[in-house]
Amino acid sequence: MTQRFLILEDGSAFAGEGFGAGATTTGELVFNTSMLGYQEIVTNQVYHNQIIVFSQPIIGSIGIAHDGYESILPTAKGMVVRDVSAISKNRQRSLSLDQFLKQHNIPGISGIDTRYLVRLIQQKGTMKGSIVDVADDHAFDQLHATVLTNQQVAQVATPRPYPNPNQGDNVVVIDFGLKHGILRQLSRRNCNVTVLPWDTDAQSVINLDPDGVILSTGPGSPLDLPESVLEMIRVIQERIPLFAIGLGHELFALANGSEVKALPVAHHGANHPIRKIITNEIIYAMEGQEYVVDPDSINRDRLITTYVDIIDGSVQGLRHRDYPAFSVQFFPDGAPGPNDSVDLFDEFMEIMGTREA
Repeated sequence: MTQRFLILEDGSAFAGEGFGAGATTTGELVFNTSMLGYQEIVTNQVYHNQIIVFSQPIIGSIGIAHDGYESILPTAKGMVVRDVSAISKNRQRSLSLDQFLKQHNIPGISGIDTRYLVRLIQQKGTMKGSIVDVADDHAFDQLHATVLTNQQVAQVATPRPYPNPNQGDNVVVIDFGLKHGILRQLSRRNCNVTVLPWDTDAQSVINLDPDGVILSTGPGSPLDLPESVLEMIRVIQERIPLFAIGLGHELFALANGSEVKALPVAHHGANHPIRKIITNEIIYAMEGQEYVVDPDSINRDRLITTYVDIIDGSVQGLRHRDYPAFSVQFFPDGAPGPNDSVDLFDEFMEIMGTREA
């Protein structure tokens, strides 16, 4: 390993050892508190253009699994860890994390005090960072001059439709930065899936005669997407059962008159307790969000709040009063777990069955 540096736009610099690709990279610095699932996290398109700080101190010991991909081509900008490990000898994995990152030109840096770094992000909020060879004035100038795109969805979502065939219910998935975990859950329920681009119009969806529609997760701000997306949602929710997840949840809220705002500190991890309001049940689910629905803006004549985060009270689920449409901010597919909320896909199946009856 060679010495590399993590530099931040507040002037901080951290010396460490490079692994993965040797590229220089710049991205938005976020932290993830999950204990497991680094492969699913780094391949999740929610982290497009972001450098991920892992609070779990040892990363890499279980290698890379064939069933652990959440996208084919990961677009995270980098990984920051305390210690990077080689593959455990009791694991039958042919590819290490270091090799995987090299394949996808993603740099990593180890030997960083990630506990301090997490506290710094909590205090100062999300900021830009770079992984570089030399932490000199030129590197900081380049960091400050870099403008991160606000077109994340267009960069990661599929540009054309594709099928995930089966023999069951006909489900359309609108891709805003789709997690493969959503497709796995639908496949386990024998759904015949068609994935459509994020800018698909409502009539194109209706022409496929779906039994249900899912709005997928995705990166970036929902406020950067055009009004046409919200209009598509308004038309679809009146006619077809709708299940919105992550970014889809935020768009569903906007389409129904609510407002969305940036979180002071993003939620990335699997240890946020969430309360299901109707039963008072406490679940844990993977979260990956930087924006939240403003609870004071929710039109109570249209929407009901169904889930809230116990830690900060943020809205984690909504349901439409008049239409078979509901949403959650967290990832019910797990990938990585917990799988406490996977039954939301069963609920979606039941709603589609009720419509057919």
